Amino acid sequence: MDAFTAGLLQRIKATETDLTHAREAGDDFLADVEQEELDDLRRLAAEHGVEVGAASV
Repeated sequence: MDAFTAGLLQRIKATETDLTHAREAGDDFLADVEQEELDDLRRLAAEHGVEVGAASV
């Protein structure tokens, strides 16, 4: 796995974790921000042929 793929997958995992924490805390604004970031990262992954695991939020 190259550095780009590893970094992207790491960012996706971290963002999924942050999204879960925001939802658990009831912070709707932060959850929206994290969801948008996650959507952007997934779109970037798809554009570059990076497969993202199914264990997403």
